[in-house]
Amino acid sequence: MLLLVTHISRMFSVTRGVFWRAAPRLSPLLRPTPPGLTCVSSVGKKDLVDFPVLIEDELEEQFVRGSGPGGQATNKTSNCVVLKHIPTGIVVKCHQTRSVDTNRKRAREIMREKLDVAYKGELSEVLVKKKESVLKKDEKRRRVNENLERKRQFKESLSADSKPENDTA
Repeated sequence: MLLLVTHISRMFSVTRGVFWRAAPRLSPLLRPTPPGLTCVSSVGKKDLVDFPVLIEDELEEQFVRGSGPGGQATNKTSNCVVLKHIPTGIVVKCHQTRSVDTNRKRAREIMREKLDVAYKGELSEVLVKKKESVLKKDEKRRRVNENLERKRQFKESLSADSKPENDTA
């Protein structure tokens, strides 16, 4: 069993250009999480898998009053979460719901995505997915414009064919 775990941990020691810090002989469950850039699979997002782990000691969290619609409920409660990652200086502000717990979870998800972009740059999965979506959108727009142009030309050819017949009759 230990041999299989050791072999698997060596096989997956490098994934998509991000180095995992791991002792080759320890089980992944027994390994302590080292400080620095560590990656883990994101639960619930099948497409985006290699986000950095947030270390709570590196985060500064504040609860402030949010802004926007909501009236008295927004003006009296401090349910907007502001997270600051101290080593990089990245700040995330989340006021998507009225629940502080939900805002805290979403702020941490956003922070992980921003750290992924900060650490990996252009190779970040968030930016790659965004570029793919922009390319798909542009391709769809191009096809729609081509179809509209074909329809316009077809209507012009029909009107051109019908005009000489009307002139001779």
